[in-house]
Amino acid sequence: MGDFFSDIQYFFESVDNVMYFPILVIVLAAAGLFFTVRTRGVQLRLFGTACKLIVEKPASQQKVSSFQALMVSTASRVGTGNIVGVSTAICLGGPGACFWMWLMCIIGASSAFIESTLAQIFKQKDKDGHSFGGPAYYIEKALKLPVVAAIFCVFLIATYAFGFNLLCSYNLQSSFQTYTNLYDETWTPLIVGGVLALAVGFCLLGGGKRIIHLTEKVVPAMGIAYVLISLIIIFAHIPNIPQTFAAIFADAFDFRAIFGGITGSCMVYGIKRGLYSNEAGVGSAPNASASADVTHPVKQGLVQTISVYIDTMLLCTATALMCLTSGVERSESVSGAPYVQNAVSTVFGAAGPIFITIAMVLFAFTTLIGNLYYVDNALAYLNKKRPPSKRFMTFFYIACVIVIFVGALMPMDLAWALADITMGGMTLINIPCCVILSGVAVKALRDFESQKKRKLNPTFRARDIGLDESKLHFWK
Repeated sequence: MGDFFSDIQYFFESVDNVMYFPILVIVLAAAGLFFTVRTRGVQLRLFGTACKLIVEKPASQQKVSSFQALMVSTASRVGTGNIVGVSTAICLGGPGACFWMWLMCIIGASSAFIESTLAQIFKQKDKDGHSFGGPAYYIEKALKLPVVAAIFCVFLIATYAFGFNLLCSYNLQSSFQTYTNLYDETWTPLIVGGVLALAVGFCLLGGGKRIIHLTEKVVPAMGIAYVLISLIIIFAHIPNIPQTFAAIFADAFDFRAIFGGITGSCMVYGIKRGLYSNEAGVGSAPNASASADVTHPVKQGLVQTISVYIDTMLLCTATALMCLTSGVERSESVSGAPYVQNAVSTVFGAAGPIFITIAMVLFAFTTLIGNLYYVDNALAYLNKKRPPSKRFMTFFYIACVIVIFVGALMPMDLAWALADITMGGMTLINIPCCVILSGVAVKALRDFESQKKRKLNPTFRARDIGLDESKLHFWK
């Protein structure tokens, strides 16, 4: 039986390696550069405008604001990957992974702009007048490819209901490994997985609304506290900062080492973990972006670039610099939560690992609940744009709970490989579709900038960029 599972793990790891190098590395880099050139670096050029748009209020208090849509997408992006994903990339790939995460963040923010702008343009209207949408809808409506849209939804469900939830559960139980006196290789994963599965199941199956509302308030505070703790540790080791950045750039540009073992290099790990963390171009955030009530689609496209920066440039960088400046040993044996916990312990002693564990519990719980927001949208699309029956959703949620329990028992490499593959499938569908439709988003951007130059509050009409209004639910 052990050989059987080893064969399964080897198969998925082989698929994962080929998918990311050379396929996704080339696709993501080429698409990001293409979008950056076509938009003239919109993710950097209009950064100030994007920051101002975050606080813009919707026309009606009943509608979803840009800020609310940003928080939904950021809640999905911010999670255990900001802690464990970064740690794994550094321990297995080297400090140069940080540079490749930064580079993919800046380039990828243009992909986030394109996909979220398209989601706004082609969003749908429900019976109450609220908007919804995502890649499945712009693939179907603009490209006339309903089969491809359905396949995208299948990958989205596989990613957010299964792949990411398996990994999230594993990441949480791995944070308990540092408590050597309490951790048992057999019982601890069973207990952590069981408690987490029951808590999520309680919330999904009708109860636990108070728990969800409480975590919605606590998690942002925990995110701020995490950054503050990171800064304290970084400044406590401030003499190490110059050599930390030197190590990052030296490793990032050590091409002999990179091309000597590219699938395990800092470049591939940086791109993998950066994509897992910020999800730029994956096609997840557009599901939240489509719900925002804005006067111009470009406004939400710009706001979503900020979410990518918050995730990678702020939270991922906080983890990376905290670990690297602390000087604690990095190796495969401590990859994941233990490496971060060891770094925090250099300043806070025994309290450090406890703080990281608490952060992991909160991030994991809200990530698991938040992932299903995207899944509901995909299930509705596959069910002819109607929400599935209550009976179906009950069975589906039970399956999700089982997945969460199983994830805590899985080997690390298999958990990461499954999440990488399902997410990669989404990306390989979404990115080419965005490339084909990028002209629509670019025309909308030009219309937005033209109105801004005339000191107007940009208002969008589909006919102004040559779109057929009769085929859209909004922008007439």
